[in-house]
Amino acid sequence: MEKVIAGISGGVDSAVSAWRLLQQGYAVEGLFMFNWAEDEDGYCNAADDFQQARAVCAELGIPLHQADFSRQYRERVFQYFLDEYAAGRTPNPDVLCNREIKFKEFLNYALRLGADRIATGHYAAVGERNGHSCLLKSADENKDQTYFLAAVTENALKHSLFPLADIDKPEVRRIAREIGLPNYARKDSTGICFIGERPFQAFLSQYLPAQPGAIRSMDHAGEEIGRHQGLMYYTPGQRKGLGIGGVQAADDAPWYVIRKDLAENVLWVSQDARHPALLSRHILAADFHWINGAPELPMSCTARIRHRQTEQPCQVSLVGDRVEVLFEEPQRAAAPGQYVVLYKDEICLGGGAIDQVHNLMEAAA
Repeated sequence: MEKVIAGISGGVDSAVSAWRLLQQGYAVEGLFMFNWAEDEDGYCNAADDFQQARAVCAELGIPLHQADFSRQYRERVFQYFLDEYAAGRTPNPDVLCNREIKFKEFLNYALRLGADRIATGHYAAVGERNGHSCLLKSADENKDQTYFLAAVTENALKHSLFPLADIDKPEVRRIAREIGLPNYARKDSTGICFIGERPFQAFLSQYLPAQPGAIRSMDHAGEEIGRHQGLMYYTPGQRKGLGIGGVQAADDAPWYVIRKDLAENVLWVSQDARHPALLSRHILAADFHWINGAPELPMSCTARIRHRQTEQPCQVSLVGDRVEVLFEEPQRAAAPGQYVVLYKDEICLGGGAIDQVHNLMEAAA
């Protein structure tokens, strides 16, 4: 009988994943990962999550292991997060967490425990194409999480199962309630554990020094209309938290972050939600990870620059050591540091961090 160690987070997705594996005849054990040391203000609820995981495994009748990967998380995920923000970029630590922790540290730990495979509650699928283990989109398009899995290696996928691949979230909750799982109605976790529900700005200021500066309007000849608290707190397209109001000769429409000038420490904003400087058709991605090896380029495919975005048609080619993505339609608020993830039909080809964005204002100059 094949042995599978399922990641049990305390949430309903991982719980139903483990139950489905049992129904399929696998020998299942659970593993709870401590990826962040419990903080004093209680925003990261790892202890409560662990108790939920214990209750789930007791109900399912499976053993629960626990492993502390907090050192690896700080070194490989959290430090990257800080370095990217310090450089004025917008990182996605969830992508790195999957690559470095869940599908590397967890996988290796499970193999040492004698597992044949690991399983998680991600909404994704693994399929075989021409002898390769491929990452496929979930049946639930609204919950599909392949965007966050685009940096996982093919070898890790070969040892992985995604038991929720063919069902949607309402069905997951229905199953959990029907079989009596104690967490069937538990609220989905949102955001990153080390931030939790706390104010992002207050958290980041504990680790990086803020440098306040001018907010200037692209609509009023560069007029200073406010002060920002530090460029690291803002990202292109952001609307909330700018603290701008009562600008002379401006109406009451909201303001949007257009770009960040790190050299001058200036935050540029506009009331035009589709300002040409916020739109781009042309981006370059560095350190691109092809899950099944690089395909023949150039090629046509689709891409996402954020989770849950509708896939956008594009042309992909190689420029030096970077991947160039040329979209058919302008994309709004593409930010360096975010991931661009490529798809060919149902297959996720891989992804890379956006290194450079060429906006429409630049193209018209």
